[in-house]
Amino acid sequence: MKFLSNAVLTVRQWWDSDYVPPGAPPLPDEDRFDFPRLVPYLFLHAGCLLLLWVGWSWFAVAVAAALYVVRMFGITAFYHRYFSHRAFRTSRFMQFCFALLGNTSMQRGPLWWAATHRHHHAHSDEEHDKHSPVQSGFVWSHIGWLTSRRNFPTDYGKVKDFAAYPELVFLNRHDFLVPVLFGVLLWAIGAALATWAPELGTNGPQLFVWGFFVSTVVLLHGTLFINSLAHMLGRRRFQTTDDSRNSLPLALITLGEGWHNNHHRYAHSARQGFYWWEIDISWYVLRLMAAVGLIWDLKGVPPSVYREAEALKQGKPVAASAE
Repeated sequence: MKFLSNAVLTVRQWWDSDYVPPGAPPLPDEDRFDFPRLVPYLFLHAGCLLLLWVGWSWFAVAVAAALYVVRMFGITAFYHRYFSHRAFRTSRFMQFCFALLGNTSMQRGPLWWAATHRHHHAHSDEEHDKHSPVQSGFVWSHIGWLTSRRNFPTDYGKVKDFAAYPELVFLNRHDFLVPVLFGVLLWAIGAALATWAPELGTNGPQLFVWGFFVSTVVLLHGTLFINSLAHMLGRRRFQTTDDSRNSLPLALITLGEGWHNNHHRYAHSARQGFYWWEIDISWYVLRLMAAVGLIWDLKGVPPSVYREAEALKQGKPVAASAE
């Protein structure tokens, strides 16, 4: 009976991530592995095995790749640079659209994501950082921290600015709703193409597996590499108080997030590749969006930060700092 009641509770919390049952024990003081928190990630990875059943087509692979790029942009530009750091401004309607796109990634709701990331910047690589490889090693910083019950609730106190919007709170509470609808839509499109465009060689199950499972799993690990590898591999331009690093391979995988040492030096910038040779695809697209009026007030890098970078390049002492 205890197993059944725990299962019911878990399903209810998947549907409403803010639900707390009466008499629930307080959150643990330390991070501990909690199997129910692992189940959604097991589901995603196990779903990739369905490739053995559905096969592949060039169209399905192309859709998976395109959805990876589009949704990675949703995470980097919107969940991260907008909701976490307010690096630009936009309308309420576009803000909701940004949240919807990010939510298709199955990386929880926008307010949970932003609150968790703001906490990371406040405690980067310190004892209370939720995903520091310096403190807890690679595996825990990469995906283990997501299995801890302590890291599941949304700290709305850290996102009061966006928690004032009921539509964002709804998406955040019911963060499984959009991914489910996204998966259904992919299946329906694949089924329609099997009937009306059979020359593409795809169908409902195939497009669902490639577009949802495969694309989402690769997207998840690409994002999580910034929590783990971006604090382990690469070069440090700035003397930040954490161990953040700049990495071109990670920047390519994540459309610009790999310039992590830059970001931890000045997190308010919409631009993370501080120099023209530091490829930052999300920044380029944001510039285009600003040009057509979808967003505005893009925050750049202050001249003082560039002067600091030049001083460090010349070997001059600069006090350690991070934002």
